[in-house]
Amino acid sequence: MTSDQFKGKPLLVGIMPRQHPEVLQTAAGLASGLGAPMLCAYVDEASYLVDWDPARSAHRLSLRPDAGIEELRTLATELEAQIQDVLEAVAPGDPAVEWTLRTLTGDPARSLGRLAAEVEAPMIIVGTSERGFSHRLSEALNGSVGAWLSHHQSRPVLVVPYHKAVRGERR
Repeated sequence: MTSDQFKGKPLLVGIMPRQHPEVLQTAAGLASGLGAPMLCAYVDEASYLVDWDPARSAHRLSLRPDAGIEELRTLATELEAQIQDVLEAVAPGDPAVEWTLRTLTGDPARSLGRLAAEVEAPMIIVGTSERGFSHRLSEALNGSVGAWLSHHQSRPVLVVPYHKAVRGERR
């Protein structure tokens, strides 16, 4: 892992714990081929930043008061291991792809969009949701990150499809 001070503009990659590997594999392949660094970003939807106003006690309360920093550190460690595993599988022995992980809060699409603008990312890479009723229901209620980004960004958005092996197909 490297610092946020890259030698070029990074490809922004939206990641999640236990995400299907195609997203990171595609991003790592692109980053390696383009000689670009990767800025991986995880967005915690359960946390939202609010402006703090000492005159209003409601703003002093956290939306997740019992959520500790240790939980976030554990998740970041898991995500870093996931990224490192994919990079080693895509380009074994090639440490050429610089990367870092950033954790954000709030709405995933908007948070990724703001970060892309901040770092002047030439491209945003995200995955589709997995198949199944619960994933479709979540997307119907919350909207698709890829769809929102593709309609509200001035930079290219690559949406990597989830590929589930069909019966009899080998992966």
